[in-house]
Amino acid sequence: MKVLLARPRGFCAGVERAIEIVELALAVHHPPVYVRKEIVHNRFVVDDLRSRGAVFVDELADVPPDSVVIFSAHGVSPAVWDEARKNNLRVIDATCPLVTKVHEEARRALAREDEIILIGHSGHEEVAGTMGEAPPGRMKLVTCIEDARTVQVANPEKLAVLTQTTLSSDDCTGIMEALRKRFPGMRTPPGEDICYATRNRQRAVKTLSAEAPVVLVVGAPNSSNSKRLREVAESAGAKAYLVNHVGEVDWGWFAGVFTVGVTAGASAPEVVVRELVNTLVARFGGSAEEIGSVREDVHFSLPPGLEKPAPSGQVPAA
Repeated sequence: MKVLLARPRGFCAGVERAIEIVELALAVHHPPVYVRKEIVHNRFVVDDLRSRGAVFVDELADVPPDSVVIFSAHGVSPAVWDEARKNNLRVIDATCPLVTKVHEEARRALAREDEIILIGHSGHEEVAGTMGEAPPGRMKLVTCIEDARTVQVANPEKLAVLTQTTLSSDDCTGIMEALRKRFPGMRTPPGEDICYATRNRQRAVKTLSAEAPVVLVVGAPNSSNSKRLREVAESAGAKAYLVNHVGEVDWGWFAGVFTVGVTAGASAPEVVVRELVNTLVARFGGSAEEIGSVREDVHFSLPPGLEKPAPSGQVPAA
């Protein structure tokens, strides 16, 4: 069997930053450090951080007053910030800067007195946080083309459209086109809201699916970008399966298959990918190789007070 590994895959800059924030917070403030929701949508990452002293909670009511609490990469609404202040919590914000950008776009639209349409998935934490920026009725969620064809707005000339950062690029394009037909004067962000990592991974899995009849996506079932990778692979003609780890693989998927593709969502650790690939090669023989030429070099700065310590023997800059 030939195992083809998509490049890029796995951790994006926002996920790396969020995980590093928790690790540094544990080093600086010492356990327990509380984290609201999963820092990223991957149980291996969460379990590892929990073993080091991070305490994951669903609501701020579960955090003792005056404690350190970290907001996840998906972002939160202003109401959550207000609750943290009322409870005297010391907040460290691990929101992905690209999600923060969408929040800022929402605030600018509201300042212009625009109504907002947000393209996204109902119930996702990122969507809940973004929608929380607007008073009731000022932001409407559109999840599909049918929603785009039926959503009602008060004034089409005062309309802004934003998107969740982890959508399928193809699906989002279709929804945008449907909205633009109805509201040609709608405002869109100067730069696309779907993040660079989501776009890159979706393009890579399309390339993968052209060569592999079966594609495995390593990622959690509650990870939006991982689910989109599986959908993109299926749309490209492959049979695609979303798995947390090699233990969820059904070996019957590979009957008569001589090439399999492997990719990973933006919050899936590379160690889990490698375990899957090594098991495939050990079980079926053959080899593994990477395909794809895109290399990512995006890095986001850390919050103030959590700068990395200088390497041993190195004097920090004045």
